[in-house]
Amino acid sequence: MFINWFQGLDPTLRVYWGIAIITSIVFLIQMVLTLIGLGDTDSGVDMGVGDVSGDVSLGDGNGDTMDTGGAIQLFTIRNFVNFLLGVGWGGVCFWSTIPNKFLLGIVALLCGCVMVFAFVVMYRQLMKLESSGSYNIQDSVGLACDVYIPIPAARSGQGKVQISFSGSVQELPAMTDGEALASGTKVRVTQVLDNSILLVERI
Repeated sequence: MFINWFQGLDPTLRVYWGIAIITSIVFLIQMVLTLIGLGDTDSGVDMGVGDVSGDVSLGDGNGDTMDTGGAIQLFTIRNFVNFLLGVGWGGVCFWSTIPNKFLLGIVALLCGCVMVFAFVVMYRQLMKLESSGSYNIQDSVGLACDVYIPIPAARSGQGKVQISFSGSVQELPAMTDGEALASGTKVRVTQVLDNSILLVERI
């Protein structure tokens, strides 16, 4: 039944429906993984707010930080899925109201951009909301912690450390000025960069 319906669609509409269905499934999987704490494997590309390889964090400007799957990034797998989600459903929803396929394509692309922007704004607000009652990242200076995700050498990338604030263990992005640090390495926080990234050194 579904196959017959799908094959009977206009080829262009079929593309939009295909994108919408596939990305909706991927989006739901991402949301479930995020809710159970497994959704922080996104990698990003530096746009002036982070570094290549690893999670890119944007501080909220008040000295507090929250780990929401690493951070908010511009070019990530998650945002690529959000973009395609907007394109697919934009094409489907406006198919009957915009007969010109070229114009429809532009509108669908704009829907994808709006979807990415909306989720970036939403994640930033979630970061601010949770950080307000969480912990002050500046309190981490001088504390010992363990490397959770390997940290590249000489600030060439970010890893993660597990650090305890008053008994609450957090996973925060970290960099080092020295040699690369493997998982499980004992380190000490020497500085907080951009109110969001810990600068650490081997103990």
